[in-house]
Amino acid sequence: MYFRVVDPAKSVIQVARFLEATSQLAQTTLRAILGKHALDELLAEREKLNLAIQQVLDTQTDAWGIKVSTVEIKQVDLNESMVRAIARQAEAERERRAKVIHAEGELQASRTLLEAAQMLAQQPQAMQLRYLQTLGNIASDKSSTIVFPVPIELFTALGTLKPTESKAT
Repeated sequence: MYFRVVDPAKSVIQVARFLEATSQLAQTTLRAILGKHALDELLAEREKLNLAIQQVLDTQTDAWGIKVSTVEIKQVDLNESMVRAIARQAEAERERRAKVIHAEGELQASRTLLEAAQMLAQQPQAMQLRYLQTLGNIASDKSSTIVFPVPIELFTALGTLKPTESKAT
């Protein structure tokens, strides 16, 4: 805080020790005004806060014959619990952004899969080709055993298996 004494008589008569009184008033006003704002605002709107503090101080020190010309917030010291709280808030924000990005990716993937399913539904041959392509991918692994379910009617139609006849007794 920068100030000047404009009325020396008031600065001696109206207050016992104007330097100490002005310093104490500045500290109290700083705490009061900064306490009303979030840390994000403090960082983003420093000039606005400087001006607000200057106006409050200038109004209060006018009776002492003191003119406050400039206030600059130089450094804000935070206690350990505030630092931890800010770190938790930042971590939560990063997690939120990551979840939003992941959800948007899932939404895009689901739209693409829906388009592919609609395309395959329009062309049954494409689905059969996709099935054969998948079988080819599976067959390339020699350590796997593949079991194909085949309807029994297929063997009957080929004549390799005779249907069982039931005898009535």
